[in-house]
Amino acid sequence: MLANHKGEIPVIILLLPWLFGITLGLSFIQAAYLPVLSGVFIGLGTVFILLNLNYQRFAVYKFRWLGGLLINLILLTAGWISTVNYYELNNRNHFSRSAAQYLAVRINSEPQFKAGLTRFTASVYQNISFKQTTATSGTLLLAVKDNAAMGLQYGDELLIPATCTPIDPPLNPAEFNYKKYLFYQNIHYQVFLYPGQYHLLQHNRGNPVIAYALKLRQQMVTSFKLQLHHPDVIAVASTLILGYKADLSNDVLQAYSKTGTIHVLSVSGAHVAIIYFLLQWLLGFLNRYKYGKVVKMVLTILLIWYYAMLTGLSPAVCRAAVMISMVIIGNTFTRYINMLNILATSAFLLLLYDPFFIADVGFQLSYLAVAGLIVLQPVVYKWVTFKNKWADKLWALCSVSIAAQVVTFPLSAFYFHQFPVYFLLSNLLIIIPTMIIMCTGMGYLLFFRVPWLSTILAWTLENSILFMNKALAVIEHAPFASIGKIWITPIEHLLIYAFIISLFYFLYDKKPWLLKLSMACLLLLCISISFKVYRSNNTKSIAFLSLRKKTGIVFKSGNNAVILSNLADTAKVYRYSVQPYLDSSKINSSKVCGLEDNISLRYLKKQGNLIQFYNKRLLIFDTGMSNLQLSTKLKTDYLYITGNPNTTLQQISRSYDYQTLIIDGSNTQKLINQLETEAKEMRVNYSILKRNISLIALSN
Repeated sequence: MLANHKGEIPVIILLLPWLFGITLGLSFIQAAYLPVLSGVFIGLGTVFILLNLNYQRFAVYKFRWLGGLLINLILLTAGWISTVNYYELNNRNHFSRSAAQYLAVRINSEPQFKAGLTRFTASVYQNISFKQTTATSGTLLLAVKDNAAMGLQYGDELLIPATCTPIDPPLNPAEFNYKKYLFYQNIHYQVFLYPGQYHLLQHNRGNPVIAYALKLRQQMVTSFKLQLHHPDVIAVASTLILGYKADLSNDVLQAYSKTGTIHVLSVSGAHVAIIYFLLQWLLGFLNRYKYGKVVKMVLTILLIWYYAMLTGLSPAVCRAAVMISMVIIGNTFTRYINMLNILATSAFLLLLYDPFFIADVGFQLSYLAVAGLIVLQPVVYKWVTFKNKWADKLWALCSVSIAAQVVTFPLSAFYFHQFPVYFLLSNLLIIIPTMIIMCTGMGYLLFFRVPWLSTILAWTLENSILFMNKALAVIEHAPFASIGKIWITPIEHLLIYAFIISLFYFLYDKKPWLLKLSMACLLLLCISISFKVYRSNNTKSIAFLSLRKKTGIVFKSGNNAVILSNLADTAKVYRYSVQPYLDSSKINSSKVCGLEDNISLRYLKKQGNLIQFYNKRLLIFDTGMSNLQLSTKLKTDYLYITGNPNTTLQQISRSYDYQTLIIDGSNTQKLINQLETEAKEMRVNYSILKRNISLIALSN
């Protein structure tokens, strides 16, 4: 299944401790660990060398396990060290370590304009304070609200104010962790700029090769716009062929995601493989010459890497480029090739360049999918045998899709919380259109200046994309097209993988203990999921969500919930911050009510601003209640201040007896500061939701 002997896959064996070391490095990444790790690495390396130099003298051959143990420990330590060194906040000259008035930055990514903002990343190379400059380093995320910023390009140098702010963590349960996402890109600070707050210093100061590739890609995207008419067609063509995703609409992304074909929109191994076969066909005539095979090898590798550079050098493309380059070299010089070794080598090279790639979702899915094709596809293919040639070919394609989906399902469910039911049908459906799109798209880019030929190619390209989009839209809206709201814990994620690996290994090797192991993993998984469902069904809670200047209170009773909010359920903030919490809490039935609505349910009563949820009482204190004085104190568990009322905590305490004070983001910072000061003086338990983590209170 993997190899007849571990000697056939030495890189896989050596890669495992390296991966474990990187994982440890991500968990313990502080610079304080570096001296100890360096000492351990040097010590282990010295022992390894001395033992090899004195192999006979110390009779090391009697302890054959010792060499393997030392190598594994050395690789583990090396992986850990590489991660700590790569973490830019450990650099002594990082821009955040010294105060400055201005920063000189160089744009190191292609600026993207969306929703009125131009976003890009930039490398900081200079701190400026009172006309004194200091060389520095680090990466910033910039968002510029200025139409003039649309003219900014990769390599431009800017002077910006040093008003950097750390990336906010997720403020609500199950919300997308944007801070962690940027952390794994080594980005920890951001800047928002408006007109007049930045100045252009110089043009074209970036890497000339990358600048040329980005410029050429923009020209190619523009050439698509010349003869393709539908915006979604242009977006899909630009994404599928060139890796340019800026113009993709949410509807298109959703259609591909729900049908299990989102991988088509990520330029990866399949796309590079098509380019490889095209080049093999075009350069096939060189095989007739003496050194033709070598020339063909060099040209093919150069053109594949040129295409990889053109598409942005994503981990998936780099992996495919490294793998295919090694396959080409092996085939040219007639060497035996183990695909798992090549896969591991490409992973090692990429992680040597950037150890944070290990946390990239695209990197993980890409390598798992290819590993699944190499290891599991032959097992799946042998399940059924067809005598008919075409039926056998169709089953071969099905086995490819099944193997890739099975091995990537736990990871995609963990990250994206859904499973495409009709993945087999949709993946079979897009095979031919994808190949036509790639071939006609590349042909169009090569011959778009030839009038009649470019017109034919553009027509074929556009109609192929339209057909594929419409077919996937039909599958997307079919009954039970996808299973959503899948929220699994890291332990459950690992249990699913243990179940898959042991089951498939049993189907290959037929050892009974493997079947027992797979069943044990399945049993533990079922117990874990059942416990979560039971706990969710019997949980009663109030969630005070942090929604910037909006209000959001979720009353959860088992699988039912009422959301008290001034947000519509179609609003972007609702989908981003509220809906993930509902999904992760196993809410099957929910209702959004306005702040002014009265509610009468078995578990929730709301009359005016007073709310009773089981045994908990909540009062919403807004502008309408700021001048209201009660003759006797009203007892309440939570007092929720919203809408920026003109009041003080002393005035509130005259009429209300409360246990917890909650202040949402709709209040001004002045009022929040005032209430916080009073709460500390009065020793009142309080929670501020503005730019702070939400509060979840259990009522049972």
